[in-house]
Amino acid sequence: MLFGDLIAQLSDESAAEEVLLRLSDLPLLAELRVQAEANGLGLGAYTAAAVNRYASEASAEEWASLIGAIGRGQDPGVTYLKRALAHTSRQGSRSGQVGDVEVH
Repeated sequence: MLFGDLIAQLSDESAAEEVLLRLSDLPLLAELRVQAEANGLGLGAYTAAAVNRYASEASAEEWASLIGAIGRGQDPGVTYLKRALAHTSRQGSRSGQVGDVEVH
C-alpha cells in the first residue's frame, strides 16, 4: 500500500476508528475519547484529524523513522495511526492544549 493510500484511508472517520479499535488498547481509547470530546469531535473525526495533522507536520526524520517502523510491523495502518496519535499528543502538550487538533 502506498503512503498516500494509507493516509487517505485513515483520513476517513470510519476507517480511522476501525483501525483504532483494532489496537485493543482500552486506556488509549479512553484517553482519546476524552480528547475528542474536549475538541467537540467524535472518536473517528478526532482520529482522522490526528492522521491529517501528522501527515502535514511530521519532520523528514519522523517520516524516515515511520518507514522503518512500518517495515518491522505487521499492520501499516496501526503503525501509522500510533505514530500520528503520539505526534498529536506531543504537539498539543507543547502548545499547552493536549490533543488539540484542527479538522479540515
